[in-house]
Amino acid sequence: MKFTRSAVLLLLLWLALLAGLTWFVERQLQVSTDLRLFLPSPTTPEQQLLLEEIGEGPASRVMVISLEGAEPEQLADASRTLVENLQSSPNFRLITNGDISIDSVPDELLAYRYLLSTTLDERPLDRKYLHAELQERARDLASPAGAFLEPWLPRDPTLELLKVLQRWQPMQEPNRLYDVWFDGEGQRALLLAQTRAAAFDPDQQRLAVEQLNTEAERLQRDDGVTLKFSGAGKFSVMMEEQTRTEATALGTAATVGMIILLLVAYRSVGTVVLSALPLASAGLAGLAAVSALFGTVHGITLAFGFTLIGVAQDYPMHLMSHRHPGRSPVESARQLWPTLATGVASTSIAYVTFLISGVIGLAQLACFTVAGLAVAGLTTRYALPVLMDPAGRDFGESEWLGNLWRRMESLPRPRWAGAAAIILSLAAMVFAPQPMWESDLSKLTPLPKELLIQDQELRTELGTPDVRYLLVVSAADTEYALQKLEQLDEPLQKLVDDGAISGYDHAARFVPTAEKQRMRQTRLPEPATLRADVDAAVKDTPFRPDVFEPFMADVEKARHLRLLTVDQLRDSPLGVSVEMLLTQHAEGKDKSAGRTTALVTFSGVQDVAALERFAADAGPDVTLLDTKDASETLVTNQRIKILWSLALAAVLLAGVVTFSLRRASRVYRVLAPMALTTLLIIGILQAAGVSMTLFHLIALILAAGLGLDYALFFEHAADDPMEQRRTLHALLVCSISTLMVFALLAFSTLPVLRALGLTVSIGVVANFVLALLLTRPAAPTHGT
Repeated sequence: MKFTRSAVLLLLLWLALLAGLTWFVERQLQVSTDLRLFLPSPTTPEQQLLLEEIGEGPASRVMVISLEGAEPEQLADASRTLVENLQSSPNFRLITNGDISIDSVPDELLAYRYLLSTTLDERPLDRKYLHAELQERARDLASPAGAFLEPWLPRDPTLELLKVLQRWQPMQEPNRLYDVWFDGEGQRALLLAQTRAAAFDPDQQRLAVEQLNTEAERLQRDDGVTLKFSGAGKFSVMMEEQTRTEATALGTAATVGMIILLLVAYRSVGTVVLSALPLASAGLAGLAAVSALFGTVHGITLAFGFTLIGVAQDYPMHLMSHRHPGRSPVESARQLWPTLATGVASTSIAYVTFLISGVIGLAQLACFTVAGLAVAGLTTRYALPVLMDPAGRDFGESEWLGNLWRRMESLPRPRWAGAAAIILSLAAMVFAPQPMWESDLSKLTPLPKELLIQDQELRTELGTPDVRYLLVVSAADTEYALQKLEQLDEPLQKLVDDGAISGYDHAARFVPTAEKQRMRQTRLPEPATLRADVDAAVKDTPFRPDVFEPFMADVEKARHLRLLTVDQLRDSPLGVSVEMLLTQHAEGKDKSAGRTTALVTFSGVQDVAALERFAADAGPDVTLLDTKDASETLVTNQRIKILWSLALAAVLLAGVVTFSLRRASRVYRVLAPMALTTLLIIGILQAAGVSMTLFHLIALILAAGLGLDYALFFEHAADDPMEQRRTLHALLVCSISTLMVFALLAFSTLPVLRALGLTVSIGVVANFVLALLLTRPAAPTHGT
């Protein structure tokens, strides 16, 4: 490192610019964890609904809870205590254990029970019906349930509210013991909670998880009860923690390894410090560009971006390795620049095509990587040479590098080897038993299989809906959606009777149509009629007529109520169930101008073909959504679009290399190793039983960029033995450092990092060997 005045001023200016970029990024950048940024824009209403449900839908916020390790009665008491403790929590919107409580209904909704109950559909509220009900209540008061009913009896002698609450219970309800939910064997109490935060908001989900963990510690300490819970929110937190832990550990190991490698390769602390400046500039420039253009950036974009611009670490290494006393660092940079610039431009082109992929996360990744690579290349060319001390070790004088180069040149280069590699790779693709592409998003989860099995078991015991199949009803407004749902009730019940499904749920079970409410309202008796009927009904019962004044007041109030709307119920504690089944989509700022999507959820799906026939007969506004098929279609469409983008990138890349090298033979020697390596990577992955994902594609691009870099510099190496040794030293340091980083990632338990590490590790080895063999002409034969 030089310490002249101009060099020190440049270093201070460089550091000041880095500090300014750091300040800008800290103020502007917001990190997102919404994985939908890495999914393509939906093209159908069903795909739009799928993405909404994945990220922010109420179903994605559900957590299932079990209590075990004690007698059933003790577990039931612990279940009630847990509900009481979490009901007022800011982290949970709903916590329920199946215990039907009249107190859960707000006072403003109590009078609506006569518009919500099906009683008036079947019989009038007359003296005959009232008399039969009062006789039944007299028997109830003599039973153990009497203490529960007595306070409520003057207001609701026909128990309409209990009928409504029972109607609102899930059709496929879990086993009950001591009035709360239990599993089928009666060994575990079950609860269901819904968080306020969306599933892909790990910071807020962590608060809910921590509160449940606190409750688990309390229950274990005080009652010996074991609390377990599961759900997308918990999984999101676990994945975030696992990713952060592994990234920190692997990043630390890679950093230590990189420092040791650079110290061994260049034997200078100053060289290590200087080589970090272009990389730091690349990272901050990428962050600043993404912050300015997008504002919010996904955490995966940052992780991949920093990994991908790791290729920028190669740029200063090339400059350091080509330094020698007979030429100043500025002159060395000027001579290397055409080759270096070609590599930067070609690699950037591959990522620029992501801007047209239709995936926001990939567009962010392209912005981050291109900005970072460009800044790293420019700082290596114009700023770094000014700071370098011209008096340094000349690797062109290394005898062992000369011997290594000669041995590499003398390696056999059979023409059949390339053809054999191509044939074997193609055979692996054709005959591999697994599909070439992985479209199942669930296969990307790093979660232990036993956790997923436990989650499915708890959901099955609770009777939660089958998350794969949904019936989607599209309507112009909420009222039409409710009407359509009521029309579907009869054929849906037939599916239950036929065994095709064990149960179903929809919003019309909670909020009847306006027409049905109005009909029930007109059947409510006038005050004088009702009073006379009550007076007659109490005969032969132990009740006095004046006891039921609150009842008659509620009926009169119900006769004049405005009809109940979805919005009224949505704002109540009971609105969670409706919100999960009915969504209003605003168009612009006018919510009334939007459309409504209603869902019918199923449990215990046994006959998919029957469901498909039912949906086909239900009309054009009704669609059976297979969420697994829809997600795989979404992924497939995304992959096709990205592959077309990469095809365009390949054409542009070949054009840039051709423009730079001018001769067809030179272009072939540079592009052939990269193309053959890409084919080999795919063949090896297929032979190993690995189906490729989006993240393998990203890794393939990185591997191709590395291969292009190696090939360009091997091809650039002149016949001068000194220059050959400098090039070999640079490429050995670059390839070993890259292999070290990505080999560590290949051992990650996270599928995303493992895909990246394994793919690039194979690519580094193949690219180096093929670039060496294909870009340099064979050593001349003695005697010719």
